[in-house]
Amino acid sequence: MNPEFGKILIVLGVVFCLVGLIILFGVNIPFLGKLPGDIHIKRDNFQFYFPLATCILLSILFTLVLRLFRK
Repeated sequence: MNPEFGKILIVLGVVFCLVGLIILFGVNIPFLGKLPGDIHIKRDNFQFYFPLATCILLSILFTLVLRLFRK
């Protein structure tokens, strides 16, 4: 087996654990999903919500975590 394959599996495991924790406790994090850049349009019988700022924040956090494990 290649040692690089083992490192990739460890990083993927950590990412899956982080995603699971975010899904599990995502409701309890007060600012997640309610940041100033999140788009929320509400009309009479239509509602559209896209958490743009939350997606950007999570992307930055995941990138930093992956970079820490890559070095």
